[in-house]
Amino acid sequence: RCVLKELESLGKALYGAKLIAQRFQVRNCSHRKDPVSGSACLLSMIEEGNPHHFFIATQDQDLANKVKKKAGVPLLFIIQNTMVLDKPSPKSLAFVQKLQTNQLVPEHQKQSIVQLKEKEGLAKQEGEKRRKRKRAGGPNPLSCLKKKKKRTQEGQEPSAEKKKRRKRKRNRAKAEAVQSVQKNEEE
Repeated sequence: RCVLKELESLGKALYGAKLIAQRFQVRNCSHRKDPVSGSACLLSMIEEGNPHHFFIATQDQDLANKVKKKAGVPLLFIIQNTMVLDKPSPKSLAFVQKLQTNQLVPEHQKQSIVQLKEKEGLAKQEGEKRRKRKRAGGPNPLSCLKKKKKRTQEGQEPSAEKKKRRKRKRNRAKAEAVQSVQKNEEE
């Protein structure tokens, strides 16, 4: 209601924005008798952890910065006729991380784990830090040159006698079968 009152007071310049705001459901706020500015009203509605899960849509940078300081409040803004949902603020990310870790292990179990570690002597000591040793590795095999083959005393390639080359054998059976078929056809 405070936002609508503010838009009415600003006059014809923001008539389009007023029409758009009237299309949405109007939430009752605690400022019925004495309306405050729109940004102050929106901030008062998300005061205690945003219990109604409101989204804040604004182009006002001051309001956006104040909203980012509160955890769990999504922020919308418009860029070139496109509505954009802003990425979660660091406060929101930290809140979610804390919430997830608290859900995994209850607080009383965390305390009992710490006590058991102290009894067993497994508690982390600040001065003692273990570092992983880096293993020595060889050279990169892709960057190394291939080894050259040893040559004979004369400095020539090894002779053909030492190398055995496979010779391809012809399949004469097929050729003979083709010739015999041709002879039979001629007769």
